[in-house]
Formats: sequence, structure tokens, C-alpha cells
Amino acid sequence: MTPVTPPTLTAEPTHGCVRCGAQIPIEASMCEGCNPLGLKAPAASQAHGIAFLGIGVAVVIMAVVARLAIAGIGPFYSTVTNVAPEGGALRVTVALTNQGSAPGSTTCRIDDPSERGIGPEAQFFESPQVQPGKTLLFDVVVTSLGTQVRPLSANCS
Repeated sequence: MTPVTPPTLTAEPTHGCVRCGAQIPIEASMCEGCNPLGLKAPAASQAHGIAFLGIGVAVVIMAVVARLAIAGIGPFYSTVTNVAPEGGALRVTVALTNQGSAPGSTTCRIDDPSERGIGPEAQFFESPQVQPGKTLLFDVVVTSLGTQVRPLSANCS
């Protein structure tokens, strides 16, 4: 006598109910217990609309927080007070005034004012923190403008 093999059962694809997680047929969104009236699932446009609204609210909140974080910093006024050779570079002394009501630092650019636009030789750096209403003198070593002493400009914004 030959052994009889039981027939293989093919299971219907299932997934979890969106409310309780019970396994239900793939074409349904909620089980009978969570949706006793058999109402249709929310439209995809409703679900995506809620996600879009959530992202929009998050962006607005981040913008408000960012605005509050930088309120009162600057504007800044800067001038070059001295240029001196130092090895293969120039030591530039910058006077930076914070005209705002909160302490802060800024990004500055030193370049040759006789050149039009911002050339590749311009050097960018982060300024030290300046207290509100105060002027701070600090030195920056600039390697990209050569070693010849000449008028330079500092633009801090």
C-alpha cells in the first residue's frame, strides 16, 4: 500500500487590520469587529491629505522656532583695519560690530575690492561671537590673496 499525501492547502493572502491587527483578507482594511457595518476604507486622497497637512504644520513650526532662535542677531558692520604680511600669507585685522540686540557670530568674506564680483581667491571664515552693540577686533590669516599688502575688504553678513 502506498502512503497517501494530504492535499496542500493554499492560504489566502492576509494582512493585519488597520485598527486591531487581526489577520483579515487582503482586500479588506478592517476586521468585522472593528468595522461591523462594512464601511469602505478611507480614500487614498484622505490619507495622503492628512500626511501632507502634518508635513506642512511641521515646516511652519520649524520656521517659527528658527526665527525665534536668530531674532536680534545682527546686522553686522565690518571693516579691515590693518593688513600685514605673515609668511606666505596676509594677516588681516577685522573690526566687527554687532548692531543687533543679541550676541551672535556671522560668516565673513575677505577679498580684494578692486576685483569685480566674488573671485575664487576670496576667503570665507566664521567670526567670533560679538556681544550686542559692541565692536570686536580680531585677526584672520588669509592664504589665498598672496603676500603683497594692499587694500582689502571684509564683508560680514
